[in-house]
Amino acid sequence: MISIASDHGGYRLKEHIKAYLTAKGLNVLDCGCDSEESCDYPIFGKAAAQAVADGRCDRGIVICTTGIGISITANKVHGIRCALCSDPLSAELTRRHNDANMLSMGAGMIGPNMAERIVDVFLNTEFEGGRHARRVGEMMDVEKEQ
Repeated sequence: MISIASDHGGYRLKEHIKAYLTAKGLNVLDCGCDSEESCDYPIFGKAAAQAVADGRCDRGIVICTTGIGISITANKVHGIRCALCSDPLSAELTRRHNDANMLSMGAGMIGPNMAERIVDVFLNTEFEGGRHARRVGEMMDVEKEQ
């Protein structure tokens, strides 16, 4: 299952990606928001990240106008590695090298077609492990030190 969330700035793209994933036969947990009415992205970004962190979802997708604020929020949740991606290559490399479990996108930065390509690459790329596993472990140790 994939968690998905947005604020008002990312609502249209969230709905587009949710329909895209559903049409591909994937289960999606919509963590909000529910309209283009102004709202606060931390509420929804946290909910989507928590669904990944607690194991209800395998991966998550969060969207705001830039993708920045909602990715910062998601990364505050213990166990989350959320990467802001604007192109398929960055989505591929963050999965292969960082084992990112959440994807963030900026609805004001990319359109629906590019978002679909990024999502496909993110969901279909495996983590390489090896030397990258050590680095991911070190990354997650920083979180524990706080």
